[in-house]
Amino acid sequence: MEAAISDGRLGTETRLPTVRGLADELDVSPATVAAAYRTLRDRGLVKGDGRRGTVVAAQPPLRVGRAPALPPNVRDLASGNPDPALLPPLGPALERIDPAQKLYGGPNKLQRLVELAEVDFSADEVHGDIAVVGGALDGIERILQTQLRPGDAVAVEDPSWPRIADLVSALSLRLEPAEVDERGLVPDALEAALRRGARAVIVTPRGQNPTGAAVDPDRAEALRGVLGQHSEVLVVEDDYVAAVAGAPYHALHSESPRWAVVRSLSKVLGPDLRIALVAGDPLTISRVEGRQLVGPGWVSHLLQQTAANLLGSAATRRHLARVERVYAERRAAVVEALARRSIPARGGSGLGVWIPVAEEAATVQLLLEQGWAVSPGERYRFNTPPGVRVTTTALEATEAEALADAFAGPRDAPATTYAG
Repeated sequence: MEAAISDGRLGTETRLPTVRGLADELDVSPATVAAAYRTLRDRGLVKGDGRRGTVVAAQPPLRVGRAPALPPNVRDLASGNPDPALLPPLGPALERIDPAQKLYGGPNKLQRLVELAEVDFSADEVHGDIAVVGGALDGIERILQTQLRPGDAVAVEDPSWPRIADLVSALSLRLEPAEVDERGLVPDALEAALRRGARAVIVTPRGQNPTGAAVDPDRAEALRGVLGQHSEVLVVEDDYVAAVAGAPYHALHSESPRWAVVRSLSKVLGPDLRIALVAGDPLTISRVEGRQLVGPGWVSHLLQQTAANLLGSAATRRHLARVERVYAERRAAVVEALARRSIPARGGSGLGVWIPVAEEAATVQLLLEQGWAVSPGERYRFNTPPGVRVTTTALEATEAEALADAFAGPRDAPATTYAG
């Protein structure tokens, strides 16, 4: 079966025979077939699918498709990129780089960058050791790799960023989706996922992708209470858009002995910097850095210097404060324009808004025909009802009315028969 999955003879979502049926066909013990299916699940090749039984899982590490090119004159509100015009200029930071070569055996972390990270985390009462990794996903991958084993379950938000689910599956870990509302992860849903055996949780405290949810003080306290009853669970906070999130940070890991808070610089300073700063308990950080040593070794000091030059600049801090305000205004303009047309939307923080719809594919196509490219929600959700995600970072507030009109159009369109 593994060979058939690898060469495509068994495609994604193909239903496998029942354990007893295959045992009878092959004239082997049902226990033998059950053990084989369990191995396939542990390797991330198949998954349980309720009444459908066992089906072939998607294989993101083997086949990652690229998004098709958009037609001319279509606004890209799907990619999730920051507004290039609002990223801080790199020129002054690059001019201050020390060009001296860094050799093997030297410090892996730039001390100035670590000190800046400590100040940033301490301002939010996050106190721990610091690691410098090659982006948020790189950090999360190393955290999970060092503490979990194939077949372990990870609680993830529903809906959540698709790359999180891809990463968890690529590591041969199991997904345990937990509901998200406008205040973040729902405590009862988290408790249920943990009771089902999740050994780690990946949670976004603010700027949740795709819903824009932000955890408030009461919700944070409730989530800490749940996690405090499961001290064996690893807590990973993906605070990927911290400096421009548009909402305050409230810690979720405080009652947990194994934890990490990941703050990427990609959405804040520029995607090409490929740096994230991770604070965590000493054992978790030492394991992350140990795993890093047997891979790339360290993040380039040229990149670390660039990040430190930017983060240490008062001009950058003023710039990011303005960016946070602009992003908030653009999100609010879309949510308010939709509300005036009686269309609900969620976007309390982060880089976009989530809009519930009846039919994702039809909505995406109709909007594309009107010049707007948005993301279908099926890429993000597990059990959440249909919706679409709109990136608002580069959408001027004055354009919100036109976008809202485009959304109102499909809702007001007359119904058609099956024949057209």
